[in-house]
Amino acid sequence: MTTVRPRRLAAALALACLGAAGIATAPAASAAPGPFIGPFNTVQTLASTVPMNGDVNPYGVAVAPVTKGSLTAGDVLVSNFNNHRNLQGTGSTIVEISPSGGVTLFASLAPNKLPGACPGGLGLTTALVALSSGFVIVGSLPTKNGSSASMQAGCLIVLDSSGTPVETISGGPINGPWDMTALDAGGTATLFVTNVLNGTVAASPNVVNGGTVVRIGLSVPSTGLPEVTSETVIGTGLPERTDPAALVVGPTGLGLSDGTLYIADSVANRIAAIPGALAAPGAIATVTSGGAVNDPLGLAIAPNGDILTTNGGDGNLVETTPQGRQVAVKILDTSPAPPGPNGNGTLFGLAVVPDGSGVYFVDDGTNTLDLLH
Repeated sequence: MTTVRPRRLAAALALACLGAAGIATAPAASAAPGPFIGPFNTVQTLASTVPMNGDVNPYGVAVAPVTKGSLTAGDVLVSNFNNHRNLQGTGSTIVEISPSGGVTLFASLAPNKLPGACPGGLGLTTALVALSSGFVIVGSLPTKNGSSASMQAGCLIVLDSSGTPVETISGGPINGPWDMTALDAGGTATLFVTNVLNGTVAASPNVVNGGTVVRIGLSVPSTGLPEVTSETVIGTGLPERTDPAALVVGPTGLGLSDGTLYIADSVANRIAAIPGALAAPGAIATVTSGGAVNDPLGLAIAPNGDILTTNGGDGNLVETTPQGRQVAVKILDTSPAPPGPNGNGTLFGLAVVPDGSGVYFVDDGTNTLDLLH
């Protein structure tokens, strides 16, 4: 999603770290003193994310919270952004990977068989959440041919626990859904979605401050389909731009903690925050910028409340406190990426292992789901 090097369908993955979405709330685990990722020094490849149709470029990561239909609690869902021809904004599959590395196809979608409007079709993004009701929601930012000029508004696609699309959420403030997190209360859910197409194509290749964060209220009945109860734009003015290698660059990863929504603001190279995101949101503020933060993309909240972000500008994972102190850095990808630093452009979605024993992340250089533990 930002400064992405050319995709590699196969590459060596670093098996050891050097130097030692999902759902919004932090996983249940006892918080240890010091940085959450401090004890984690090993990177392990769990499985390939490439399904039978050849989709590549894994983006979204979400851990299934419930066993229902095709879902098994603790399995990891991964969405693919590119098709077998490696064209961005054309991926149509979600794979399900067990903690032991078993892989099944959770969903294979077709643009002409969606149960509602999705302007432009399919290109599954990092916007991916799995709810305790068994519904899975994924974002689509589609292209016709993998080019920024052909990007269209897309939608959010709601799938049942068997991976069948059952409805879409589109129009209004949904315009290029890029990432998403959720506060899941069972019978209700609140989605937070970043959007990156508000004036981006028209201004190409210049930066336009049109990126948004949308809060969507859902009613989730015990029978029947989720229903949108509200749509509110709670954040505006975030920088976004087209990019010949990354397709589009804009506000990406999201995480909610203690009522504050944290945002990976890629173009501005910062972690931003919206206080009071569930009720009366405040102005967007900077938590931290620069330092070890290098084009932040994926974002998750650690059990201790710290903010975890993957860098698009190198192969690192950064841990930052809510007060803005960058307290730990781990190298996730050491693969050469000339002319940029190691791991440049390979890291996107991430999620904390439910028991707090590690961090799942995707590497789109190797098209794998990996585990830092």
